[in-house]
Amino acid sequence: MEAIWLYQFRLIVIGDSTVGKSCLIRRFTEGRFAQVSDPTVGVDFFSRLVEIEPGKRIKLQIWDTAGQERFRSITRAYYRNSVGGLLLFDITNRRSFQNVHEWLEETKVHVQPYQIVFVLVGHKCDLDTQRQVTRHEAEKLAAAYGMKYIETSARDAINVEKAFTDLTRDIYELVKRGDISIQEGWEGVKSGFVPNVVHSSEEVVKSERRCLC
Repeated sequence: MEAIWLYQFRLIVIGDSTVGKSCLIRRFTEGRFAQVSDPTVGVDFFSRLVEIEPGKRIKLQIWDTAGQERFRSITRAYYRNSVGGLLLFDITNRRSFQNVHEWLEETKVHVQPYQIVFVLVGHKCDLDTQRQVTRHEAEKLAAAYGMKYIETSARDAINVEKAFTDLTRDIYELVKRGDISIQEGWEGVKSGFVPNVVHSSEEVVKSERRCLC
């Protein structure tokens, strides 16, 4: 029997090619790290349930996008139907950090009229000795765009779970407050399946009798 979930959130993972998007997603959804990973062609799809509170589960649809420019026309189509995203750069590759602004601007154009909640992710933090981007400057950039910042490693399983669950919780809070709502024709957030407790007529009669006593 399929697990019960409150909502389904569609997430997108973007960033330059080779920053480790596929490895991060596979570590989160499959619990494994692939030493060799073929470049993503177009878009790949993954899913996983996340329990944000005891008994409260969110189903995540995660779209892994290709970073190469020649696939951008394909991946842009997925921005509009996503409610959240991880924007990755490689802490050992300064160019991938410098391109964060470009990724955000591209997203802003194609997501309208909806919004995407992003977390900025400095990936491959296990390679700290090769670091080309300081934590301070990454946190400063994230703050300028109103994003949280987290450093992860798919190889050593550092903060992988936290990156996805923190993003999921942030979106869930926005949904609860009504800042993000389910809309017809939009795939970003969908209502889940929560069965109601249905009492038989006999149980209702017994309850009423107890009340009259």
